[in-house]
Amino acid sequence: MIRDGAIGAVREVHIWTNRPVWPQGMDRPTDKPPAPNTLDWDVWLGPAPARPYHPAYMPFNWRGWLDFGTGALGDMGCHKFDPIMRALKLGYPTSVEASHSNFIKEMTWDKVVNTETYPRASIIRFEFSAREELPPVTITWYDGGLKPFRPPELENGQELAPKGTLIIGDKGKMLDGKIIPETKRLAYTLPPKTLPRSPGHYKEWIDACKGGKPAGSNFDFASLVTETVLLGNIALRIGEKLAWDGKNIVVTNHPDANQYLHRDYRKGWSL
Repeated sequence: MIRDGAIGAVREVHIWTNRPVWPQGMDRPTDKPPAPNTLDWDVWLGPAPARPYHPAYMPFNWRGWLDFGTGALGDMGCHKFDPIMRALKLGYPTSVEASHSNFIKEMTWDKVVNTETYPRASIIRFEFSAREELPPVTITWYDGGLKPFRPPELENGQELAPKGTLIIGDKGKMLDGKIIPETKRLAYTLPPKTLPRSPGHYKEWIDACKGGKPAGSNFDFASLVTETVLLGNIALRIGEKLAWDGKNIVVTNHPDANQYLHRDYRKGWSL
């Protein structure tokens, strides 16, 4: 629909999620309960820096901790960015910047940099340059309950859902794959089905393993999407707009940010 020109040239995309649905924005626990005898804590930690066992990290909440997970953006970003980057033929972002909720020390109002968890809420903006006949695009990500402003094209007092994607073109808008308002959607004729359909995640993967057609989200494309998403997490940690040179894999305007492009593996876990 986008390539068919259903809403004209796209210059702006807004993506929001109901994540995190696990704790974020807190400090490391100080108590040291014993690990259950069914758990090898050292193996669970793997290459991450050593720390005492605590149930605050597992089996689900590891997503919110900087040493173990990639927060709300890393949890859902690849799912949501994939179709957008594919439809708009996006390459590397040229810049990324983030704003986020403050991490507040318990019982005080002292604002400090949180080196343990991702923030409770954030807004992250990715800028992409023009491609061929396509104009520059800005993608804005929201999490922690934050959303873009409600588009006036929504009818009957309808509100934005807890998660969604709003694509804004020169000639219209699409919300979660549907043109809004409904009158404009009903007047549009869908283009022929020319894009390949997936036989399903598992079969697609097995077929590729057996030497068949590469998976639709193979490493050539998935690596670009993943790199873009993870740059948003680096922007969260730096707090300033980052200029990205994707070809050379380097942040050009803030050398300190480049330390987050790689992790230091714990002794015995290096590759």
